[in-house]
Amino acid sequence: MNIDMTKIANIILYMLHKQVKALNHKKIELLIFFCELNHLNFCGKKILGETFIKTSRGVKAEVLDELFTLILDEVEFEDEEDDRVFFIQELMDFLEIEIVEKERFKELKFSKLDEDFDETIFTSDELKSIHKVINLYKDTSVRNLLEVKDVSFGYDKSNILFKDITFAL
Repeated sequence: MNIDMTKIANIILYMLHKQVKALNHKKIELLIFFCELNHLNFCGKKILGETFIKTSRGVKAEVLDELFTLILDEVEFEDEEDDRVFFIQELMDFLEIEIVEKERFKELKFSKLDEDFDETIFTSDELKSIHKVINLYKDTSVRNLLEVKDVSFGYDKSNILFKDITFAL
């Protein structure tokens, strides 16, 4: 896994700073997808190194989705050397992660610890992509994010060529 968890944690801190509405783990995955896609389309490279998978309900982040599921299921690791332990701990160094039980599901809510968003770890182009996506979609619900068809990002959920593939953004 070649993913930059410090940058992911900082993007989540930025989302909290910008007061993204109804911020949960699903919305984080989608916003990160759009950040990666925007940056790939305009700069030819990724910010975080995450891979995304097309699902029947939209898109999910391969590593983040697994980490969030492990946190939701409160999995205890026997192997301290497991990369996932390191990744989860790195997130928790920056963020408080709370499991919220709803009537039919559980979700993760995030809040800031002591650290503030550190823009110095991003290039100016990465910051432009992050700012663009977060400002554009901070008030959009997860349901509406799943229906986004934005030519400027090169994403169209209904595109037949986009179905059932894994794409390494």
